Amino acid sequence: MVLSREAAGPQTASVTDILVKFGRYQIFQYILVSLPILFLSINNVNYIFVAGDVQYRCRITECDSSNATYSVPWWPSNIDPCTKPILNHTYLNSGVCTNRSFTGAVEKCTDWIYENHDTIIPEFNLACKPWMKNLVGLVHSAGMALAMLIGGVMADHLGRRTTLIICGLGCFVGNFKTLASNYNLYIFIEFLEAVISGGVYTSGAVLMVEIAGLNKRVLAGVLFSYSIYLGEAIFALVGMVVPYWKTLIYIICSPPIIFLSYFVLVNESPRWLILKGKSDQAKEVLKSMAKTNKINIDFEDLYNMDEEKLKSMFNLGGPVKKQTLIEAFKSREIVKRFLVAAYCRFSCSFVYYGLLINSVVLPGDKYTNFFLAAMMSFPGELISMFFMNKIGRKLPLITGFLLGGMSCMVSGYATHTWFKIFLFLLGKLVASSCYTGVVTYTVELFPTSVRGSLIGFCALASAFGNMLSPLTPALSPATASILFGCAAFLASSLLCLTPETKDTPLLDTIEQIESKKQRNDK
Repeated sequence: MVLSREAAGPQTASVTDILVKFGRYQIFQYILVSLPILFLSINNVNYIFVAGDVQYRCRITECDSSNATYSVPWWPSNIDPCTKPILNHTYLNSGVCTNRSFTGAVEKCTDWIYENHDTIIPEFNLACKPWMKNLVGLVHSAGMALAMLIGGVMADHLGRRTTLIICGLGCFVGNFKTLASNYNLYIFIEFLEAVISGGVYTSGAVLMVEIAGLNKRVLAGVLFSYSIYLGEAIFALVGMVVPYWKTLIYIICSPPIIFLSYFVLVNESPRWLILKGKSDQAKEVLKSMAKTNKINIDFEDLYNMDEEKLKSMFNLGGPVKKQTLIEAFKSREIVKRFLVAAYCRFSCSFVYYGLLINSVVLPGDKYTNFFLAAMMSFPGELISMFFMNKIGRKLPLITGFLLGGMSCMVSGYATHTWFKIFLFLLGKLVASSCYTGVVTYTVELFPTSVRGSLIGFCALASAFGNMLSPLTPALSPATASILFGCAAFLASSLLCLTPETKDTPLLDTIEQIESKKQRNDK
């Protein structure tokens, strides 16, 4: 047997086998594509530490020297840091203050002493202005929402690789925040950084899926999500070691300059190249895939393929019936599915990022709590995959939103520290599971003819939830927990209105959706 196989020589594979085999080419490209996603995920939550709270108190000029510190033995108890205790000069002894040096009355404070200068709060004197602190996260999230729209257009017109590189380099813009001389300039650069870099998510996800083997697309989605989770966890570890905001920004925003090398290292999606009529470039990429994965094909067969054969190879030949959003919104079934899907995406994003942001106000070390909250996403992804493949889409999501909502609401009123943290992390675990599940489920709810547009609107709803989440730290922990819980409960209820999609084929037209609805009603 061995001799006959050696005599026959290596067997020549079909050109189509290039798209089936997952090998070293995909692994290498996945590692490269994951890095911009990782750095963007860090920049996407940078404001949690960079614009984090620090302790401060009012400056008492009669008591404090020019280099006074935050902690002093004479500061009266139960005094709001935004108010200034009024001195009783009768008890002021040679400029030395004691607990008896104050009358008990207060006035508005205009000058503060900060515990440290690790964040932008003391840098721009934002004491007693919580809305200005929270505005940093809101502006960043608004920039990310705009970037999702711009990034999708860029990826379709300029290419997945080019968009990934340009947006990846956009993370470097964050370095200029350290040069901002005032708060308004800082906010502008924060917004600009988000708008330029946010397209990494769109282009990176599409590129990873399009170069995957036919049976590895789920793996592409998992690796994409894990790159985000890993970035958040790394950010917590770096913040533990380097708390000063300017140094922290240099560390997370400077490495993306290496993405200039991606013009050489990363290949364009062959699928996009074929769609744009760049067949010669697509053949070179396919040749590289075959060589790297050690697929023995006849390269002459590859070079002799015309554009139509290449399109057929990628299943791009059959056009889908063109339908408009106006037609889609005339269908009550699609409107119902869209409203449920959009709200679920909003709820997932609002709860997921809200819990991540509020983790720093839990009892204990804020860096440790943030790290634990980020790590909860890893098992959440696996839990989502397991139950959605084994049971279905609806029941795990309904149960997940319900359990997550209960965890959030109870944690807001828990008094025991470790029990409170446990419930909080359980809510974060379930939120990450639902986040992944909802993305998959919403794709399956819509027909191919309008799927991209409707998913785009759902992504905007998700971005809106992300925009609101930075405002929740201004609320009391109990109030924020109630909001998270109610948002999850409503999503759980609404999911009862949509159909199960496990093991059902993707539908292509509005008419197919309506027809299936009528059959189910009978």
